[in-house]
Amino acid sequence: MAVAVGQKQADGGNAVKIVPGPVLLLGAPGVGKGTQAKAIMAAWGVPQISTGDILRANVSGGTELGQAAKAIIDRGELVPDALVNEMVADRLTQPDTASGYILDGFPRTLGQAEWLDRHLEASSNRLPVVAVSIKVSYTQLLRRITGRRNCPVCKSIYNIYLQPPKVDEICDLDGTPLARRSDDTEAVFEERMRTYDSLTAPVVEHYRAQGRFEEVDGEQPVDAVTAAVMAAVLRLRGTAV
Repeated sequence: MAVAVGQKQADGGNAVKIVPGPVLLLGAPGVGKGTQAKAIMAAWGVPQISTGDILRANVSGGTELGQAAKAIIDRGELVPDALVNEMVADRLTQPDTASGYILDGFPRTLGQAEWLDRHLEASSNRLPVVAVSIKVSYTQLLRRITGRRNCPVCKSIYNIYLQPPKVDEICDLDGTPLARRSDDTEAVFEERMRTYDSLTAPVVEHYRAQGRFEEVDGEQPVDAVTAAVMAAVLRLRGTAV
């Protein structure tokens, strides 16, 4: 099995390449997973593996798997795990995944997590998944979601609680009344949280039971959260520096 290597100086002063392996970022809606994924991808030079992207690529490319998925989607049905798993397995054969990747939206259920473990164990030279959850309080998440506003003209983004405009509900740049997404309400947020918790709890316990799970404080500055996530990955790989 491959060994993950920490970012440290080798003899001669050259940096040793990090091999983070597969990293699952977890976190409720609004914690900033997308921002953190982009930062980690840039720092470690690894891709993001998104089941949504994989599905769209297969459908638009007319692959055999994509044609099967399109027929299911056209019937108004959900693409089954078995087909999604096949697409993920195919994506993981591509060379850019050799050092690792950030998992986005997969595994979403316990069944998917167990399948991925079996698949990686059967693959040569593959590290197992490690999972890091970004934790933010319910109150803070609610403020992040329900406080979001945007300018329909210049597309500037605000938050009435955390980054408010100078004049309430008015864009600083062009004076346009700010807009709010129809789903940025407390009722919708509560439903999204219930769905997230019910799906994610078994996945978290799966990785926690195997010593492959850590939580980090997501209420720190963005750069500090990135550093905490990366340090957690290295600890879970046994290569903290």
